[in-house]
Amino acid sequence: MNMRALLQWLLAMGCLVLPLQALSVIETYEFSDPALASRYQELSGELRCPKCQNQNIADSNAPIAQDLRKLLHQQLEQGASDEEILQYMVDRYGEFVRYRPRFAGATMLLWLAPGVLLLLGLLIVFLTLRDRKQPGGSEGDLSDADQQRLRELMKKADKE
Repeated sequence: MNMRALLQWLLAMGCLVLPLQALSVIETYEFSDPALASRYQELSGELRCPKCQNQNIADSNAPIAQDLRKLLHQQLEQGASDEEILQYMVDRYGEFVRYRPRFAGATMLLWLAPGVLLLLGLLIVFLTLRDRKQPGGSEGDLSDADQQRLRELMKKADKE
């Protein structure tokens, strides 16, 4: 590959990558305390965007995610605790808004299903291996008539 072709290829790749930067979320909030900024980052990563499939509000460009980030900033500046903020969001948008839902009646299946399925799978494997007969069983598994018939067939095969 000559130098000109390499430069053209690099330019083409750069043109493909540049629009991805425009998709990133660019928002800055001024916080009165640096601890609030770290809490903001933590909570915005914990809250799921109600519109997006599987994005938190920190990564989403959806208008509702922007509103939630603004609301989160306001509540932090007003002195709300993390639990109060999360409870407000759950009350308004449902348990779906949390990436790690609480262990409660409605979410119990979500928390317990992986463990139950793992135990069920291990039980099935154990029962399958326990009941499996070893290949190449002994002659004792055959009746006397079958053993005699087998000896005759083997003798006949050896003669041929």
